[in-house]
Amino acid sequence: MLQSLFVFVGAAFLVAMVPGPSTAVIVRESVRSGRRAGVAVMLGNEIGVLLWGVAAVFGLSALLLASRIAYDVMRVAGAVFLIWMGARALWRARRVGAPAGEENVPVAAVSRGRLFRLGVLTNAANPKAGVFAVSFLPQFVPHGVAVPPMLALLVVVWALVDVAWYLGVIWLAGRAGRLLRGPRVRRRMEQVSGVVLVGLGVRLVTDSR
Repeated sequence: MLQSLFVFVGAAFLVAMVPGPSTAVIVRESVRSGRRAGVAVMLGNEIGVLLWGVAAVFGLSALLLASRIAYDVMRVAGAVFLIWMGARALWRARRVGAPAGEENVPVAAVSRGRLFRLGVLTNAANPKAGVFAVSFLPQFVPHGVAVPPMLALLVVVWALVDVAWYLGVIWLAGRAGRLLRGPRVRRRMEQVSGVVLVGLGVRLVTDSR
């Protein structure tokens, strides 16, 4: 059992290191609003991880594998959400530096609750997280071990590994953010994050399983 956990931790770190929608949003908010904002988004993202894990334990995520329609509905909905976030970032990039309007409100004023919900929604919008939970996690359940408790343990470890990785990412992004407070740099950052999110959304809607 311990050997399976050690192997799983290594695999989970490799998965966490692969950039995706959650990484893009966490980095963006860490740079825009500081490390606390990044942590709020990360915590929301990990709640999403735990929810996918609970779904895997109860077999609900298996619907994404068994039903093409269910997967496609989730995939399109997630893609629309990511493209919408990217479009908003691109629109903000146009408004940065305007003499009036909501884009002149300090980004630090964004509530932690709103950032937390953003993290949850970003993770929930990615059906591949559910497919990962139901197809990847069971491979690390040793023979003879009760499956539901072991899956629950792996889900918790998965979330903890994510937290460890993203804390490092948030620290670096927050440090860089101190140097990126000017309107011009902020405009470029919004443009880049917008393009990345739109690209991830397009990729999600066009990808097949």
